[in-house]
Amino acid sequence: MIPRHLAIIFSVLVLASLAMGVMLFHTLEKEHQRLLTGTDSAPTKAPEVAPPVQATLMVADDDDNSVRPQTLMLPLPADGEARARAVLGKLLDLYAEKGSTHPVTGGMQSVEQVFLLPAEGPGGAKATGAQAATARAIGNADTGPELAVVNLKGSFAASHPSGLETETLTVLSICGTLHANLPRVSEVRFLVDGAERESLAGHADLTRTYLTTDAAPADAGR
Repeated sequence: MIPRHLAIIFSVLVLASLAMGVMLFHTLEKEHQRLLTGTDSAPTKAPEVAPPVQATLMVADDDDNSVRPQTLMLPLPADGEARARAVLGKLLDLYAEKGSTHPVTGGMQSVEQVFLLPAEGPGGAKATGAQAATARAIGNADTGPELAVVNLKGSFAASHPSGLETETLTVLSICGTLHANLPRVSEVRFLVDGAERESLAGHADLTRTYLTTDAAPADAGR
């Protein structure tokens, strides 16, 4: 005769096995029905694509040390900071192309982020990476002139051709492109990997605030 306690344990194990079997059956049946009906968690609406709009890029030319406007139709987002990054990305893509008038490697991925803040004005404080991120987080309700803080990747600065003219052309073309597409941007500062850097590639000063008026085509060759 089987001892009473062993019989109880055996009965409990049998009941547990049956319960697990029933749960597994229902789970498999539910999954089977989901597959038959084609139900999935993927979104049914395609992501919206921004319509192409006219954009003006201030493109540098090493042959005559100039910056000239070039008009393109680009799908630009409505958000100011995203739009700024998009136009600068296209500008740097042009520089990375074969036969570029201003050869610089890196392309669109060289722009880490662009922050838009209230313009500093005379004697304004410098914007660090942390300050720019904080201002971006709380939002900018100011409707006056804006300061664009362009955060470039270190790889872009490391591979940029060294020389006062070529570095200055890059800086001025970035400033001019920002102002051409976001007219409220009157000042531009540069960060590299989120920190202040003395120069782009040994010459162009990145510790100063640039005025977008400095990037006018007539002034680019100075």
